Amino acid sequence: MLVVATWPILESLERRLGNRRAPAVAVMTLGLLLLLVIPLWGAIQTIAEHAQEVTDLAKKLAESGLPQPPEWVGKLPLVGKKLSETLSAWANAGPAGLEAKLGPYVSAAALWVFNQAGSLGGTLVQFLLVVILSAVMYSSGETAALGVRRFGRRLAGPRGEDSVLLAGKAIRSVALGVGVTAVVQTLLGAIGLAVAGVPFASVLSAVMLMLCIAQLGPALVLFPAVGWMYWTGENAWATFLLVWSIFVSTLDNILRPMLIKKGADLPLLLIFAGVIGGLIGFGLIGIFVGPVVLAVTYTLLESWIKDDLEKAPEG
Repeated sequence: MLVVATWPILESLERRLGNRRAPAVAVMTLGLLLLLVIPLWGAIQTIAEHAQEVTDLAKKLAESGLPQPPEWVGKLPLVGKKLSETLSAWANAGPAGLEAKLGPYVSAAALWVFNQAGSLGGTLVQFLLVVILSAVMYSSGETAALGVRRFGRRLAGPRGEDSVLLAGKAIRSVALGVGVTAVVQTLLGAIGLAVAGVPFASVLSAVMLMLCIAQLGPALVLFPAVGWMYWTGENAWATFLLVWSIFVSTLDNILRPMLIKKGADLPLLLIFAGVIGGLIGFGLIGIFVGPVVLAVTYTLLESWIKDDLEKAPEG
């Protein structure tokens, strides 16, 4: 998927480097290393460094108790009254009551964080192998592509070769639409969190990247951060972060369809189903595999049905 999606970049680099393949492959391999392995390694280090801080913060909160919610919480539409009553009940319970409620969850949350760090470590090894295999495929990609196209033609004639080309477009479409949009939204969201001074901005940014890839968007991280800023009395920065969050959260409605249509015309629901299904079926790596499998299947099926309808007699 990565090699097919980034092949045009490799060809452009090769032309700029005097039509030499080896330097272009080296640059692309380094780019994949910087894009996949180093950020993931940074996420593992961030989780390891801040896991104890998050646990200590939760314990400190349980020991000191929660303050009464501000008046504006109760004025929120739909959920304000219920949310205000729940927060008031937690505040009235005092430190002992809050600790009894949150204590078991704090230990469980810490254990979950470390388990996820171990899972990320396994994924890091997979990504290293991906980078190595990608370098091999970059060096002899034309031979591999010719072999796949010949196999498609041998299997189903010209239609089989066309199917291979359609599959390549679908792969590129998913990589552009899902990957690029997720990275752009995460970078912009991380800038907003850092500028506003939100605690644990790096951890929240890592979570935001996973949510963006899963097509859930950055709003699940940004808007709770806005609420936290208002809660702590940082109204000016909270307002800035609110405006910035609205912009970042709605950016995918423009950017993602534009990028997806550069490769193939795929429905957003299909991408979402592929991400969720891939995550359930294959774990973290399935976030990338799932939408590609569904996109290729959908594209080939649509082409097959369209071809049959064009050949059917009218009337």
